[in-house]
Amino acid sequence: MAENSLEFKGTPAQEEKLMAVIEKNKAFPGALLPVLHEAQEIYGYLPIEVQQMVADGLGVSLSEVYGVATFYSRFSLTPKGKYQISVCLGTACYVKGSDKILEEVEKKLGIKSGECTPDGLFSIDSCRCVGACGLAPVMMIGEEVYGKLTPKEVGKILDKYINEEGGAQ
Repeated sequence: MAENSLEFKGTPAQEEKLMAVIEKNKAFPGALLPVLHEAQEIYGYLPIEVQQMVADGLGVSLSEVYGVATFYSRFSLTPKGKYQISVCLGTACYVKGSDKILEEVEKKLGIKSGECTPDGLFSIDSCRCVGACGLAPVMMIGEEVYGKLTPKEVGKILDKYINEEGGAQ
């Protein structure tokens, strides 16, 4: 599991929403899954603090909550950055060097796949296919697709986003 480099910053309003979701669902069998879905919508991810609130609210163990949260790929235990980067490691992209693209992204941002930069600006994930095999290797930042990439182009692309934020990596 990737180390969470960002401190949990839940707000009272978020906690109030989560408690309302738990209250609305707790009488139903199988409430854990829909509660976790809504919790992730409220917080953007499922940190241990949120998992504990869900466990306490539903009267289940933290290990049960963690087990469900880690079983389903739609749940994230780490925060996502403002700019979510996804590097395709599907067959077409991989044979054209997407592993080198991922390495370059990780090197430039100083984090590994599955992590978020300390400033919350970027997170990196890999995926198996984005359906743009003709553009291999492919990287997406949000909904923006960057294809036929070389490792040299990665820095320029990321710099565009960094400069928009007025920051420096």
